[in-house]
Amino acid sequence: MNIDIREGQSVPQVTFKIRRDGRLVDRTSDEIFNGRNVVVFALPGAFTPTCSSTHLPRYNELADRFYAAGVDEIVCLSVNDAFVMESWGEHQEAENLSLIADGNGDFADGMGMLVDKRDLGFGKRSWRYSMLVRNGVIEKQFIEPQKPGDPFEVSDADTMLDYLDPDAGRPSFATLFSKPGCPYCSRAKQMLDEARISYEVIEVGTRGVTSRSLRAMTGRATVPQVWIDGEHIGGSDEVARYFGSLTSA
Repeated sequence: MNIDIREGQSVPQVTFKIRRDGRLVDRTSDEIFNGRNVVVFALPGAFTPTCSSTHLPRYNELADRFYAAGVDEIVCLSVNDAFVMESWGEHQEAENLSLIADGNGDFADGMGMLVDKRDLGFGKRSWRYSMLVRNGVIEKQFIEPQKPGDPFEVSDADTMLDYLDPDAGRPSFATLFSKPGCPYCSRAKQMLDEARISYEVIEVGTRGVTSRSLRAMTGRATVPQVWIDGEHIGGSDEVARYFGSLTSA
């Protein structure tokens, strides 16, 4: 594949098939891009490791920062069918993104990004890249280098956000270990909600996590146990003190 930088050029004119309200509908390039600021990130395939673990989740996590920087829509494109993209979006809980199926590879081909992955049994897929499109014209592209495998170095969400707004902060993120019916866990969740900090909940007793696992990680077997930005805060009282110290500061 010969990578062709297309900054300053218009996006390809394509009609996509997407799933909406249980049926297939058309969505055109004009509808997506005309008169709008759109961030696009394209990837090789739904449900694949890098795409599912890093590429898509980080764009979803930073979506509010993109929208604050004047972006109207964040589009994830992949050469998959509309049913697969719909299912993947639900699985990833990607409520902040538009997952669009480039089922025939027409957009990828028009961008010069359609690559042969037959050695993996994938057929033709999109090369991994991202771009900022303003009113249908490509302003900036971040295209992964031509290396063996599936390089993921420059099309990530943080690189694009730094281009859009170098001063944009990054949202905090929390992980909360909980048990059903725990009132202290509910209190910790409420405090995180009030602080507008996104969090994932891991129920002790599921996903292979036991009270013994929790004790090994924290020295405690009680819930909740809360981490914020990788720092172990502790239980609900410690979380309250953490936010109290931030307020007093």
